Amino acid sequence: MKVLVIIPAYNEEENIERVVNDMTSQYREYDYVIINDGSKDQTSAICHANHYNIVDLPVNLGLEGAFQTGLKYADLHDYDYAVQLDADGQHSPVYIKDMIQKAQEGYDIVIGSRFVTEKKPWNARMLGNRMIEAAIRISTGKKITDPTSGMRLYNRNMIHEFASNINYGPEPDTISFLLKQGVAVASVQVTMQERIAGKSYLNFARSASYMMRMMIAILLINNFRKR
Repeated sequence: MKVLVIIPAYNEEENIERVVNDMTSQYREYDYVIINDGSKDQTSAICHANHYNIVDLPVNLGLEGAFQTGLKYADLHDYDYAVQLDADGQHSPVYIKDMIQKAQEGYDIVIGSRFVTEKKPWNARMLGNRMIEAAIRISTGKKITDPTSGMRLYNRNMIHEFASNINYGPEPDTISFLLKQGVAVASVQVTMQERIAGKSYLNFARSASYMMRMMIAILLINNFRKR
């Protein structure tokens, strides 16, 4: 069984070395590839100096472009499973084994969720998450407890489909669309850490814009998408 960990990275010079070294020292059974998304800092230089497995994108394509590059890599090299982990250290590879076990029960996509057995808090930070969860449930009848989680596992069929379709991104609207197409999606409980170093690109304005785009896509645009 071949498992690839995809690590999209943009300006993660303060985190990338720790994230990769922690994974390779404890989870050698998994391969990995860093997709450097046109970073303007020393992310690429650090990776090359440490002889990490890295693909350098010449320009910043955004998470969607970096994500698809990683899945194209997985498809090209015939991986059975691909798992996306953030380069900021919030996602722990300790849960990959659980995600694989869940996928082997017959699921195409497995989401690392903070809220399978833990309760989702009622606060402003979770407002968008709750609204997107509700939109997915309205449009598909399915409950996805942590739709904004970026920690996801894809089986071989999904690797190929995502790698081949430029309209598939690593976002909740694509999960919602695929649920309506009969793709089997499950969640496993994970714990996510706070970012240790560096600064997230998300702020209030970007978060609000993201939430609105996802709501419109899930409730409206997905009705016109074709697989």
